Amino acid sequence: MMNSEIRQLQPQALWNKFADLNAVPRASKKEAQVIAFMKDFGKKLGLDTFEDKVGNVIIKKPATAGKENRTTIVMQSHLDMVHQKNNDTVFDFTTQGIDMYVDGDWVRAKGTTLGADNGLGVATIMAILESKDIPHPAIEALFTIDEETGMTGAMGLKGGLLSGKILLNLDTEEDDEIGVGCAGGIDVTATRDYKEEETPEFKIGYTITVKGLQGGHSGMQIHEGLGNANKIMNRLLFDGFENFGLRISEIEGGSLRNAIPRESNAVVAIDAIHETDFLSKMELLATIIKTEFKTMEPHLKISVSKCELPKMIMDLGVQEGFTRALYAAQNGVYRMSADIPGLVETSNNIAKVHLKEGLIRIDCLTRSSVETSKIDLANALRATFELTGCEVEFSGDYPGWTPNMKSPILKVMTKLYKELHGEEPHVAACHAGLECGILGQNYPGMDMISFGPNIKGAHSPDERAQISSVQKYWKFVLEILKHIPQDESLRQEF
Repeated sequence: MMNSEIRQLQPQALWNKFADLNAVPRASKKEAQVIAFMKDFGKKLGLDTFEDKVGNVIIKKPATAGKENRTTIVMQSHLDMVHQKNNDTVFDFTTQGIDMYVDGDWVRAKGTTLGADNGLGVATIMAILESKDIPHPAIEALFTIDEETGMTGAMGLKGGLLSGKILLNLDTEEDDEIGVGCAGGIDVTATRDYKEEETPEFKIGYTITVKGLQGGHSGMQIHEGLGNANKIMNRLLFDGFENFGLRISEIEGGSLRNAIPRESNAVVAIDAIHETDFLSKMELLATIIKTEFKTMEPHLKISVSKCELPKMIMDLGVQEGFTRALYAAQNGVYRMSADIPGLVETSNNIAKVHLKEGLIRIDCLTRSSVETSKIDLANALRATFELTGCEVEFSGDYPGWTPNMKSPILKVMTKLYKELHGEEPHVAACHAGLECGILGQNYPGMDMISFGPNIKGAHSPDERAQISSVQKYWKFVLEILKHIPQDESLRQEF
């Protein structure tokens, strides 16, 4: 049976639920199957289970014996996962379950994203809901939808559905970290129409391909110096235009706003008389770029191959403005936090570039833990793209989560972590977008924390979860459930 070796891993309760979940297609904005799966799971357990108006699933389980006077907690994870695969992987995310395998101390998927983000969190909650021997206070399990492409589930969750006063968000990817804050985000989309013209007969066609990049999480990994396929492609096109009058017919780069783009393909035309010099210069530039990225991107491949001459190319003036704007547009870290050492405050990911048949579209995701800095960078991008005639739209704006260093649950968890491991945990804010900031808008008094096991390469086919770390994290979860403090509102005075 597929994934049978995964089901043998410890803790089995968690890994079995993860395998069950990963058999269900669950792309962002296409969660109908996983919503039905989760509702069926809760109802089969005889627990109070319902779906809210936007598609979030809530399952409530009473406290175990002796824990009735403890504070009710909300355990929260998101149902959707990023669907990414390698170009040479044949896989249909709409019908197939994720095919997993064990690689030493890691669980991986065969050529696709694993779904550990945030499937391991979902599986953790499922295992606890199903358990008969794990002590815990009253639990309200909140499974949100569409976290990866807009957080519309968290945004649509109405106040009054939950009574819990403590929220445990299981969506952090370092097992020694306790999250107390996160970045907000905004989608920046630049579009414009352009005129096409027939390609002159004296030109010849070439395809330029950038591939083999690692990709990864556009928040958690934006500071690592990973290659962005769209920026690398634009560098090649800009140089080809400057030196040989290269003309662009089409570009397709990147796939998701929250994933650092791994691949880009362009179809171009050059003057036949410049072919030898063009190929020589492209080879030299490709070598330079690969040398620059050799440490972080050892598998980067840049290829230039002859193709059929494209029938149409873009207007020369628009092309010039487009390549200059994309060169100038901020990608990567914009500002580091002045208050939290090592934290990226503000960044941008030039995630997708589509250019074909008279339409340009550039998709960015701008993140920041400071609202004013987020808008400052978004405006900088807008100005850059508007200078070349683009219309720029801001959408999907969501707030960050402001750290509360006096959080009661933070004190409990810090103490437990130290007792378990003999060292202090890393208490930190992260540059990813977590749902806590949004959930806090309709539940302002809730004490929130985020944690999870080691997950590497999220949002890419290199995504992997560390088995030993999941075991460490599971023990931590069980200890936290035992030590949730007494609910002061339930205490009787005599």
